Amino acid sequence: MNIEHLYQLYLHHPSVQTDTRKLREGDLFFALKGPNFNGNQFALQALKAGAAYAVIDEPVDPSNDRLLLVEDVLTALQQLAKYHRQQFNIPFIAITGSNGKTTTKELVSTVLASHYTTYTTQGNLNNHIGIPITLLNVKKDAEMAVIEMGANHQKEIASYCEYVMPTHGIITNCGKAHLEGFGGVEGVRKGKGELFDYLRANNGAAFIFSDYDYLQSMSNGISAVFKYGTQEGQLTGEVITSEPFLDIRLTKGTSLEQLNTHLVGEYNLPNVLCAVAIGKYFNVPDEKIKTAIEGYVPSNSRSQMIEKESNQVILDAYNANPSSMKAAIENFAKIKASNKVLMLGAMMELGDESIAEHQAIIDLIKQYEWKAVVLVGGDYEKVQHPFIYLSSSIEARHWYQHQQFTNTYILIKGSRSMKMETVLESGTAA
Repeated sequence: MNIEHLYQLYLHHPSVQTDTRKLREGDLFFALKGPNFNGNQFALQALKAGAAYAVIDEPVDPSNDRLLLVEDVLTALQQLAKYHRQQFNIPFIAITGSNGKTTTKELVSTVLASHYTTYTTQGNLNNHIGIPITLLNVKKDAEMAVIEMGANHQKEIASYCEYVMPTHGIITNCGKAHLEGFGGVEGVRKGKGELFDYLRANNGAAFIFSDYDYLQSMSNGISAVFKYGTQEGQLTGEVITSEPFLDIRLTKGTSLEQLNTHLVGEYNLPNVLCAVAIGKYFNVPDEKIKTAIEGYVPSNSRSQMIEKESNQVILDAYNANPSSMKAAIENFAKIKASNKVLMLGAMMELGDESIAEHQAIIDLIKQYEWKAVVLVGGDYEKVQHPFIYLSSSIEARHWYQHQQFTNTYILIKGSRSMKMETVLESGTAA
């Protein structure tokens, strides 16, 4: 089964699925394999459930012509995505970075969608499986595509660029994330910088936050660079307030004077400026940019402000690393409120630096006054601190329910595996 033939089938059945539980009538099912599963075993079940064809890489039933045998299913999925990508002559904007890439992706795509037919990464489909599926969801009416790329090791972003073929790119920042896989902060810059390497080699354009000197140097040699920042660039802006929502004053590059967002934290300033910069670059009218950004409300545990009884809860539990954790704590400390509670889950994938990075967060917490501090799981158990330690988010939920807080600000943050959003779920306060 060659890719050209597979693509013709895809054109007749332009919906791809890798999970039989989510199949819809007429889907193409790709029987992926992993450490603990083998999709080939579900190929016939997928056909019975309504899949038009099932792409397999192990013989299942040679007599069934709806089973399409390829050498490797994942490779076939990625090659099909690349072939589909090659049918378009529109901007493909790739976004990566240690922190803020999903929020930036949401803001950028919201701004572009106000003026163009725009397709973007849904949820967090930003890996070697999710990115090809995202590309295959781009329809023929597309005028813009915004693709998020996550990575935790070298050469990963480079591999995504091979089939995304981005024309434009953003690296939000390079912080202390996935240090175990990247091998330190310099490794993070090298790994994330693979996006700029591709743009440099293919006459692409980069958008950079000029306040970060390392992004300036990383973008050297790229044929077109659009800068945004607080002081330097084609577009500049600054924080007016973040009490608790972020309001921004735009000081250069647009007729807009102010944006009042539903985002929590000054650390979202670069993300908002990036969306404005891209809107300006692609000639989105200023009023559409303003309406799009001011109308965006974060979800999925990303810098959400939640009113719970008389309390204000900042739920930022989708992910955490030393850089984002520090920014969230410092921002929370600036909020003018007498009762503030920290509930922080452990940070993962930090390798040999994990203990030191958790200790650094504790040292930061000690600089401020809090009503209470709860540290949950992971390497918080291995460092000395005077705060409450609980082993899981379920224990943290029980603790939270027993406190019966009123008129209190609460920050809940932690790595994805800690599931800190559990704190707010209903359950027995045993």
